[in-house]
Amino acid sequence: MRTVLVAAVALIDVDGRVLLAQRPEGKSMAGLWEFPGGKVETGETPEAALIRELQEELGIDTWRSCLAPLTFASHSYDDFHLLMPLFACRKWQGIPSANEGQTLAWVRPQKLRDYPMPPADIPLIPILRDWL
Repeated sequence: MRTVLVAAVALIDVDGRVLLAQRPEGKSMAGLWEFPGGKVETGETPEAALIRELQEELGIDTWRSCLAPLTFASHSYDDFHLLMPLFACRKWQGIPSANEGQTLAWVRPQKLRDYPMPPADIPLIPILRDWL
């Protein structure tokens, strides 16, 4: 089984809310909510992948020094194994906008379970609630 490395970020605003993005129609797991991020390309670090993905998906800029490693997910799907480091980020430049057709929501940590998520993301919820 191949392993896919995906980096994700919990963007945390000044009110302590976390940004979730809903996977758009046409993508696998469409309609589910996830932490922003994406695949780590060959030769790229997870931090560099997040900086690139945040610019592409949300139109915001952040820096490696603003990405704090928080936890990770390790989950087997039918045809691949997902390894996903989750970073926390409280500082970025710009206003997050849905550049790829996704829906965005700022969610209080205690309400994260109200949003259906991919199986790999669900174990991250208690860690975020406890940390925030």
